[in-house]
Amino acid sequence: MADTPIAYGLAKKQRDIGVAEFFSRNRHLLGFDNKRKALLTTIKEAVDNSLDACEEAGILPEVSVEIIDLQNDRFRVIVEDNGPGIIKKQIPQVFAKLLYGSKFFKLSQTRGQQGIGISASVMYGQLTTGKPAKITSKIDPTHPSHYYELTINTQKNAPEIVVEKEVDWKKDRGTRIEIDLEGAYQAGFQSVDQYLKQTAIVNPHVTITYVNPKSEQILFQRATEIMPHKPVEIKPHPYGVELGVMMNMLKNTEARSLQSFLTNEFSRVGPGTAKEICKNASLLPNTKPAELSRDMAEKLVQGIQKTRIIAPPADCISPIGAELLEKGLRKEINAEFYAATSRPPSVYRGNPFIVEAGIAYGGEQEVEAAARILRFANRVPLLYQQSACAVTRSIINTAWRNYGLSQSAGALPVGPLTIIVHIASVWVPFTSESKEAIAHYPEIVKEIKLALQDCGRKLSSYIHKKHRILSESKKRSYIETYIPHIGDALRELLKLKKEEQEKVEKLLKELLEKHRGELEKIGVDNPEYDEELAKIGKGDTSEEAEGNENAGEKEND
Repeated sequence: MADTPIAYGLAKKQRDIGVAEFFSRNRHLLGFDNKRKALLTTIKEAVDNSLDACEEAGILPEVSVEIIDLQNDRFRVIVEDNGPGIIKKQIPQVFAKLLYGSKFFKLSQTRGQQGIGISASVMYGQLTTGKPAKITSKIDPTHPSHYYELTINTQKNAPEIVVEKEVDWKKDRGTRIEIDLEGAYQAGFQSVDQYLKQTAIVNPHVTITYVNPKSEQILFQRATEIMPHKPVEIKPHPYGVELGVMMNMLKNTEARSLQSFLTNEFSRVGPGTAKEICKNASLLPNTKPAELSRDMAEKLVQGIQKTRIIAPPADCISPIGAELLEKGLRKEINAEFYAATSRPPSVYRGNPFIVEAGIAYGGEQEVEAAARILRFANRVPLLYQQSACAVTRSIINTAWRNYGLSQSAGALPVGPLTIIVHIASVWVPFTSESKEAIAHYPEIVKEIKLALQDCGRKLSSYIHKKHRILSESKKRSYIETYIPHIGDALRELLKLKKEEQEKVEKLLKELLEKHRGELEKIGVDNPEYDEELAKIGKGDTSEEAEGNENAGEKEND
């Protein structure tokens, strides 16, 4: 009998890999690659879920975060909110099953995207301490509070209920989660403290109460009672649909004709546009979608690219707004000058997005250090992988020398400056599942640079104004020093009396004050004058200013 081929033996070892089992062995992909980062990621995922739930329910968020040091690199993380709560049967699925949620399927701005975050934190706590996560949730004052202790079956990616009961909870509604995990607490830029502070900047409608492992309480009070605009869910835009996705949509649609399919399944496609797409694709509008072959579907995608279709609507995005972004900066950063801007909506791969930027200059910030960068995506701080992010690359490629700051080639600007960039989109293109850096799409990079240039022009105006006032003050101090000597000289030349000399000195001081007032009137209180003076200081005319700025950009690139 011939020997059994080795392939049969290898085949016996092959089996399905569960998603939870995969991520339990590759937890670095989700942001759990070291103890310090694991603590931050757990709090980040819980807070993001709380804010999303509150905003979707139209509730002004009040979130409390507590970290208890259990010694030996173990911590207990407690996050509690005043959100709408979670119904009983959904609690185990939400907290103890990876890739479970509603945000993945809808095209509207949310902090979470994949339904992995909080359940991955539960899994990490289970792997490092062996203890279950404890969840309490209540949906209404008339309903009971439900308490669960949960673990995850990593082989089946399914929740395992350790404890299930009703408890007394004084809150009217909300959710509370407790997770014991291995971690490391350390203050600094990539710390929990910094994450919560930055969250307060771009979420001025949120109140956060934070108790750190040293039992110190920090309150981040809301700066506005106005809730952000609630994003509206939209259908996919034709420009962002690839061939494989198009084939699945054609297969699963209920539309009876190709024209109906295009108008019902996509945004910004009316009957006229649908007919034009069919014409450019050389397909009949009354063709049944299910009968389209792969080649016909490819023609349809090509026909879409040949058709001029207006950009998707921007009501699916909820930007912060320049005014509130500046208010958040003022609340958390002590500086002497602030500026913020919000760009018009733009599109990448059919996905609408908005870029917002702000700067804080001077004050208590370090003068000789590189500018501090604060990156945000859908109101969530990005604290890691700064050098790999499109935001950082855009800042480096902006010619900050044009705006009065020093900058070496290929480096960040140097000075007492904080730069904040926020990207709001229905689907932010992160470079990995841990959502720490934004991919370098040309459309996104371009919009970031335009927003930074807008803030840079305002900063340039302020810096030139500041230099002008300092120069004037210096000249004034010289004149004030010599006024008594001028009085003595005039008294000797004109044989003036002491009273007349004092009168002349008083008149000279009044003339000096009058000149100072006129300068402030035309310079300090007139932004248009400031901008023109800033351009003149750089050798630019109004027509040449933009061209010179772009030339500086190319030189820096």
